[in-house]
Amino acid sequence: MSTQTIAYSDEIAKATDPIFDKLSRQYSREHWESIAPYIYEINRLKLEKNAVILAHNYMTPDIFFGVGDIVGDSLLLAQKAATSTADIIVQCGVHFMAETSKILCPEKKILMPDMEAGCSLAESITAQDVRDLKEEYPDIPIVTYVNTSAEVKAESDICCTSSNALKIVNALGEQGHGSVIMTPDMYLAQNIAAQTDVKIIIWEGSCIVHERFSPQDIIDARKTYDDIVVLAHPECPPNVMAEADFAGSTAQMDNYIKTQQPKRAMLMTECSMSDNIAANNPNVEMIGTCQMCPYMKRITLPKILKALQSEEPEIIIDPEISRRAKLAVDRMLELS
Repeated sequence: MSTQTIAYSDEIAKATDPIFDKLSRQYSREHWESIAPYIYEINRLKLEKNAVILAHNYMTPDIFFGVGDIVGDSLLLAQKAATSTADIIVQCGVHFMAETSKILCPEKKILMPDMEAGCSLAESITAQDVRDLKEEYPDIPIVTYVNTSAEVKAESDICCTSSNALKIVNALGEQGHGSVIMTPDMYLAQNIAAQTDVKIIIWEGSCIVHERFSPQDIIDARKTYDDIVVLAHPECPPNVMAEADFAGSTAQMDNYIKTQQPKRAMLMTECSMSDNIAANNPNVEMIGTCQMCPYMKRITLPKILKALQSEEPEIIIDPEISRRAKLAVDRMLELS
């Protein structure tokens, strides 16, 4: 069924108004009525096709709350995907996340609504780059952030996330490795290096969202709101982290807001996450500095619906690359 044939109706209103009630601060009624038919049809098709939608924390609220079945950070999405009984998984995030889901559950059909939804960080390193590092440093383990392609993971010794990177590096240190190589995010590596005795060799990649934040953003916010709590993602530069009150992954930031309920908070991360946290925590005033990821924003309700209707584009990974990449992911899970 084409979305052009779906008109807003009492049936659609009944199905989607509870979602609108949660998001009424983010969407006008007029705008909501224009997107509610997509939400309705996507949710109908999920049941018909035994599909689930994985929605990353950086998805816009209409996707995150409207159609997301499993929501969270990239690793949580992949882990939940692997235990899902669905036949089809629609990845609402960026390309490396869809690849990670395919690596962990190769028997499932993984759909990516827009194959151009890439990642500047993932694109900052190639499999050949990792092979060159191994040749230059033959006895030093390579710790690769999950924000990388399957080919890069396949060449690496172990993966990490922003939430478990320190644990992974320290675990390698306890195994007798005095040094490790961390790729590709230089700021995550610098932030971890400040917390461990293990020597870290750093690859100079970065995220176009998090590298834009500056300490002055936080200083200026504190001048206006003396009670503001600032939370920063470890992909931010170290001088930003030093000004923040809390540092953690998107999941850890989300949990902090839920449990601490500060009066005001500001996130040093992609701006849609602030919108999603605001919807879930109406007593917390979220203060922006909005840095938007252009790749994440390529995922839209119409593209999700089209992917479900056509069951494409589908993520396909060479089985040998997938097998080797899974070794690096599995080792991370074991050590963390």
